[in-house]
Amino acid sequence: MLQLSHVSKLFHPGSPDEKIALIDVNLHLEPGDFVTVIGSNGAGKSTLMNMISGVIKPDAGEVCIDGVDISHFPEFKRSRWIGRVFQDPMAGTAPHMTIEENLAMAYSRGKRRGLRFGVGAKQRALFKSELSRLGIGLENRLQAKVGTLSGGERQALSLLMATFTEPQILLLDEHTAALDPARAELVTQLTRDIVSKLHLTTLMVTHNMEQAIRLGNRLIMMDGGRIILDVNGAKKRDLTMERLIGEFERISGHKLSDDRVVLGG
Repeated sequence: MLQLSHVSKLFHPGSPDEKIALIDVNLHLEPGDFVTVIGSNGAGKSTLMNMISGVIKPDAGEVCIDGVDISHFPEFKRSRWIGRVFQDPMAGTAPHMTIEENLAMAYSRGKRRGLRFGVGAKQRALFKSELSRLGIGLENRLQAKVGTLSGGERQALSLLMATFTEPQILLLDEHTAALDPARAELVTQLTRDIVSKLHLTTLMVTHNMEQAIRLGNRLIMMDGGRIILDVNGAKKRDLTMERLIGEFERISGHKLSDDRVVLGG
């Protein structure tokens, strides 16, 4: 499904700000994998997501989806395969447009677009049906401007929009980090339900160690631009925060200093 082979990235080469972001990263996701990604600040998590989505291109290596090398495809060309939800609730939606208009844009992703924009009765019924699955009443607010929604409501809408056309890859970039605990848990549960129902191949970056352990069938930990730990199956189900911290310190040779990771917040 998703294959990264020997991917490396160096920012600002030859300058005082030179930074190694990814070093010879190899990662393979099978169809239906739900992989959580954990690591300290600067570990390479965001660069990994940006590499897959096409925001940046690798200096070396390949990114493939279903055997197609997309390493040098621009971001917009990858949207036919990839859906993404960002950390910022303000990202991923058009705040000055209505919920209905935002959903119409998401619905047309990867399809041939005509000259006119409009939503028919059949589409509106579909939008209401999909929104009702969120369980937060947005199906009754189709004409509300997205900018008037709360952070949790916008993230729930962003999640629905990113998965509306059932992408082959779903990228979740710390999508609950900016929410209060109650809304974060709501979006987390919606994520679990949607990923399970649609059987989506998912890569989720999180600073929340408890969340990384609880969700998905596989967990990878990054440090210094490398994947240093990759666990699945029974080993993941048996993980605790203490064991995960111990594994990190054993493999990396240093203490996990990022309190946000340790505390799971």
